[in-house]
Amino acid sequence: MANGKVPFDAKAAEHNAAIVADMSKLPWAGFIPGTDRGGNTRVKPEVWTEQAKFKEKNEKLMAATDKLATAAKAGSLESLKTAFTATADACKSCHDDFRRK
Repeated sequence: MANGKVPFDAKAAEHNAAIVADMSKLPWAGFIPGTDRGGNTRVKPEVWTEQAKFKEKNEKLMAATDKLATAAKAGSLESLKTAFTATADACKSCHDDFRRK
């Protein structure tokens, strides 16, 4: 919807944005101390060596997804687009810093 690939549907936007906001809170438990050992992963070691920066990115993503959910509830496509862009930027920022290509 935000990219114009499907028509705007306020109810679907609200439902999906709420899911994204909930999902944004889930992965962080997987990056606690001790999880840096073993396994095949694309995570950079900086996740554990730069915890403050990682936590800051985490908080920005969760705040952005909360704003996305709020914008979707408002029922405005323009608000949704703005919030979607901010959410995508927050997600990409963390991946850029903490995920191997």
